[in-house]
Amino acid sequence: MSAVLQVLQPPVNRASPGPALDEASLLARAQALIGELAALAEAHDASGAAPAPQFALLHQADLLRLTIAREAGGHGAGLASARAVVGAIAQGDPTVALILAMHYSNHAAIARSQRAAQGEWPAALADELIAASLQGPALLNAAQVEPELGSPSHGGLPAARARRVAGGWQLSGHKVYVTGGPLLAWISVLAVTDEPEPRLGSFVLPRGTPGARLLDTWNPMGMRATVSQDLVLDGAWVPDHHAVGLRPASLGLQREAHGIAWYFSLVATVYDGAARSARDWLGAFLNQRRPSALGGANLASLATVQEKFGEIELLLQTSDWLLDSHARAYDSGSAPDGLVAVAKHVAVDNALRVAQLALELAGNHGLARRNPLERHLRNVLCSQIHSPSNSLIRSNSGRAALQKRQAEAAA
Repeated sequence: MSAVLQVLQPPVNRASPGPALDEASLLARAQALIGELAALAEAHDASGAAPAPQFALLHQADLLRLTIAREAGGHGAGLASARAVVGAIAQGDPTVALILAMHYSNHAAIARSQRAAQGEWPAALADELIAASLQGPALLNAAQVEPELGSPSHGGLPAARARRVAGGWQLSGHKVYVTGGPLLAWISVLAVTDEPEPRLGSFVLPRGTPGARLLDTWNPMGMRATVSQDLVLDGAWVPDHHAVGLRPASLGLQREAHGIAWYFSLVATVYDGAARSARDWLGAFLNQRRPSALGGANLASLATVQEKFGEIELLLQTSDWLLDSHARAYDSGSAPDGLVAVAKHVAVDNALRVAQLALELAGNHGLARRNPLERHLRNVLCSQIHSPSNSLIRSNSGRAALQKRQAEAAA
């Protein structure tokens, strides 16, 4: 039977936040952490322990308020800056980067809501979450996937229910893959109301809410320290103003374009970072490895090795160009429709190809547990399970293209 997971309490620094930083300063701080994160990654991969010390480092580096609006006390960073920071953190440890990416995406949605005339996030709730995040590592993520439903991106409604009670809502249900579970200060739960005309939306649970339990069920091959646990809800109560984006359930889940852009871009960046770590280890190995058959020359001197390593470089450059170009176009409001799906598809496929080439060049050394390449390979393989899968992206693209041609032919 799964054990109830003890919720961790990251250290809190209640000092007032300092001035907002620019993109170059934020990126420099993230890059300065790569070595420390990489040094901690092996032990957390082996144990599956939550990366609380790593988030203490991120807080000390003042990176956790990156996407909170400047006027609210954050750095006010856009997608391009967030992607650059997530990419650097991913080169140190992609599991930390994935939890961070979810936190950034959710606070970017809050900042966007605050700028809108009628934002989805209630002002009191937004202020509460922002204040907590400015004081310490108060991480935020969503719980959407369920054992029976799977990912809501495939359609269907969640089984989780929100029952109307005096002053708020009581939540019941079972969620899976809650990334960063034991480190989260807040969990946004996707659920359907029990009203005569049901509505679908999210309900934000604070850490320690009675009736909400995290179960220690996460034991995957890769991305082990994401601690993506199960969440079991049994009458967990939240106040009225903790309900976000309630709409008629008959409409199904309505993904907004901004949220999709952030999610696709940052998730792809996480796995691109893992592939870059594989590349970095491989480059050092090829320069150091001198088989006796080469008479003292290293593997890096071989033309065949150089050609394959060159393919790795071109794959990673392509991913970086696409992801960065999309993010900067998104921030300027000029991103073409569908570009982020293309960028995610290409970056994930390229990361997988980089991992394959790295293993080919490293041989048995690539699978040895004593070398970090083995961990990088396992982490990159997990890129295939993030919804929507690349096969679904292709199906959606193909269907849209064929329907467009049918309409053009009928015109």
